[in-house]
Amino acid sequence: MAEITRDTLLQKNYSDPKNYPYGFARSGDFSISESKALSQYGHLIASLVDGKLAPSTDEDHGFLQAAFGKKEPESVAERAWVKYQKRINRPKLGSIYGTKAADIGDDDDTIDDDAPIELDVDDE
Repeated sequence: MAEITRDTLLQKNYSDPKNYPYGFARSGDFSISESKALSQYGHLIASLVDGKLAPSTDEDHGFLQAAFGKKEPESVAERAWVKYQKRINRPKLGSIYGTKAADIGDDDDTIDDDAPIELDVDDE
């Protein structure tokens, strides 16, 4: 198996077809420079965060610190990665139809046809 190096990761374009099927640039979530930086540095940052590649430069250490929230993102690639992680890890909104099937069970409001009816009448 080939060894993962920083240079090979920088040559690959990063994409996320599950969350961004039409690409980062066409999503509307990222600026042009952020989408370019995410495509260029995405594999490198993902490998650094996952521990598949040890950081070798100051830029790599900056990516890791920004990704883990230890410092504010300074470069375009760091800002894009933090924004990307916030977008894909945000809570999913519920449907207008609810998140689970309607519970059709015993309700207190049901009326049994055979049950006696009790009426309170005030005689004044």
